[in-house]
Amino acid sequence: MADQKDSLEWDKLESLLLLKGADLESIRGLLKDCPIQQVKRGEVLLHAEKPNQFLYLLVSGRLRIHLKLDLDSIAILEPGEVVGELSLIDRQLTSAYVVAEDDCSLLVLDEETLWSLVDASPIARNLLFILARRLRHADALVLSNQEAQREYERYSFIDGLTSLYDRRWLESMLAWQIIRYKRKPEPLSLLLIRIDDWKEYRDTHGPTAGDRVIHTVARTLLENMRQGEILARYQEDEFVALLMAADAPADEAVGERLRQAVSEAKIYSFVSDESPLPSVTISVGVAHLIAEDTLETFVAQARRALSAAREGGGNRVFKADRPS
Repeated sequence: MADQKDSLEWDKLESLLLLKGADLESIRGLLKDCPIQQVKRGEVLLHAEKPNQFLYLLVSGRLRIHLKLDLDSIAILEPGEVVGELSLIDRQLTSAYVVAEDDCSLLVLDEETLWSLVDASPIARNLLFILARRLRHADALVLSNQEAQREYERYSFIDGLTSLYDRRWLESMLAWQIIRYKRKPEPLSLLLIRIDDWKEYRDTHGPTAGDRVIHTVARTLLENMRQGEILARYQEDEFVALLMAADAPADEAVGERLRQAVSEAKIYSFVSDESPLPSVTISVGVAHLIAEDTLETFVAQARRALSAAREGGGNRVFKADRPS
């Protein structure tokens, strides 16, 4: 990103779809420090399944969109278009490759600048229009191309049994939050939750009862989540709760709240509400994010805490000892 914003002629901004109808003078202060990125023909701007922190406005040249680099492109973006908006807004990993068809110039907006622009109503309207058009194109593509459909199905983030977010979503969210933390540290804690002796329970009472336990525990955890707390199914008998902006002393208390709620929950079969199945308990490992963490080390700390809770007999909460 060598060239700076003042190297771009202001009249070219009028051709950018995102800025259509906006009072350019009123947003000059926001845009003046946004860098211009030059991308050579054939260069990959965005890689699939990677974090993305920027919105790119295509000033000149064309970009190709690929689900895989060895497949034909599914779209060509012309000057005035934007790219990177979905992954920036929903904070998930990118879902496609973006490759320069020609030498390109792109105006680069970070998250803070984008949301400042959204406060201007034409920008918000234009962004919604762009997103709606992209989704309509995706729907048509899925219907007309079976291989593309299989690719899109990979990006479903909902667990079928519990309707919670799944592990793919969780790891995408964590990757984003770790990047965000390194730019602006804000408290983030991870609770790794495991149903005690679930496999033995399933072997004793049958696979249907095992599924019912998973469903009931998921529902109970979700019902006891509060603002700033997000739940996902991590593995067969494991869940993860993310606590956004939670003070470190409070995260252990959240784990205790969830542990108690599950221990008191009644579990019924799918066919009868009259005869409850045996209750279950959970063990909870707690870790808070520190500056040195990667996705792997953050989860590993919670995993060690969970192991300590289980080795202590289960049905308890244990917090990893980490620097503040």
